[in-house]
Amino acid sequence: MDLPIIDLAIFFFYMLLIIGFGISFSFRKRTAEDYTLGGGRLPAWAIGMSIFATFVSSISFLALPGNAYMGNWNGFVFSLSIPLAAIVAVKYFVPLYRKLKSESAYYYLEQRFGPWAGTYASICYLLTQLARMGAIMYLLALPMNALLGWSIPLIIVVTGISVIVYASLGGFEAVVWTDAIQGIILVGGALASLLVIMFSMPEGPGQVFTIASEANKFSLGSFDFDFTTSTFWLLLIYGLFINLQNFGVDQNYVQRYLSARTQKEAEKSTWLGSLLYVPVSLLFFFIGTALFAYYQAKPELLPAELQGAGDKIFPYFIVTGLPAGVTGLLIASIFAAGMSTVSTSINSSGTVILSDFYKKFFNRTPSQKESMRVLLTASFAMGGTSIFVALALNGVTSALDAWWALSSVFSGGVLGLFLLGVISKRAKSVHAAIGVVVGVLVIMWLSLSPVFFTSDGWLAFRSPFHANLTIILSTTAIFCVGFGLTALVKKER
Repeated sequence: MDLPIIDLAIFFFYMLLIIGFGISFSFRKRTAEDYTLGGGRLPAWAIGMSIFATFVSSISFLALPGNAYMGNWNGFVFSLSIPLAAIVAVKYFVPLYRKLKSESAYYYLEQRFGPWAGTYASICYLLTQLARMGAIMYLLALPMNALLGWSIPLIIVVTGISVIVYASLGGFEAVVWTDAIQGIILVGGALASLLVIMFSMPEGPGQVFTIASEANKFSLGSFDFDFTTSTFWLLLIYGLFINLQNFGVDQNYVQRYLSARTQKEAEKSTWLGSLLYVPVSLLFFFIGTALFAYYQAKPELLPAELQGAGDKIFPYFIVTGLPAGVTGLLIASIFAAGMSTVSTSINSSGTVILSDFYKKFFNRTPSQKESMRVLLTASFAMGGTSIFVALALNGVTSALDAWWALSSVFSGGVLGLFLLGVISKRAKSVHAAIGVVVGVLVIMWLSLSPVFFTSDGWLAFRSPFHANLTIILSTTAIFCVGFGLTALVKKER
């Protein structure tokens, strides 16, 4: 597809600018702490924008509008749980990690239950990040496929390498400052897109509300207590568990708590990042609803092959429905969102590998030079592996549903282990270990039984629950088993 030179110029200029900005940090003399925590000298507003950008990614920018286009606002319920989780984070998680003063989010679990607990949580985290980065890189490729006509696998490889270079060489400080810049560009691009859609309606902006209301597009989902489908209550509870896990045991967030100058600034940044995401996610869902109304009013503009391809609707509109200049801004915004999240995951994964694996199993006291070499190697390795994950996701119907399902599985009930350690002071390592085994079995049943139990003889043993219940039930199983064993032993004594 031929695009105006101005759009291509805006996009490529932005890409070169952001990659160059990230790489510029590599010329500074840095310690391992500078690379992983920015030296603990970053301002609260920049960290808050970075937390916001960690929430927002191309998953939000493309998948949320696609989700709203294909369905309704049920997915927005997930965002409503974020302020609830932020309250817990500010009161308990931020002070805990600031007190521990370890760059790893899993140091607490190791101290509480032993080395096995920290290693288990670290492995679950790395698997989750691979799934997350893969989903984001795949979504980044969709608008570029429409923009330039290149194959999706080629785009994944090229953009993946670009992000890896800038994130690996720039370190945490580059990640935070580029997050802050890209968060602003992201919101600006989304607002510009919505305005164009609204004022392109044949009967004016009000027609969006008329068409959407008739199609029940503003619904938050069923309020029935049915946990076999994506109801309001299921999404709210799922969001609460996922966001408690994000704030409590996700390395991406813990590094930001530790990078602030003081605990008070860490708390402010947590509130800023989490509360800012709620209205912005609402903006994304409204864009999807507006696109539905737009193509209902102008059906001749949407090719038949895109009717059921939710994730590709917004990229198609960006390329075909926006004026020259705005298209380039939107493509840059999508890459801003994706690069922010992938760069965050690459940096935090490198930190986990150094702290929880290299220092534990190879050299407890590496030199600064050795630590930097491990961080760079680990960052490049995780980024490279995520490219293969993105290639494997090519062709999925909904990247949002795929990411939610994978994150539920790979999280491994780590939140349950963390809550057991914090709430039950008497729980021992053996109680936690048994709880984790039960939790993993629950995960296997919930995620694998719908795939393998398909014959008549096995249907009775198949999980009837929605995939999003995986993290909820596994977390509950680990906590309840561990807590129950602790109470039982105490009673016998």
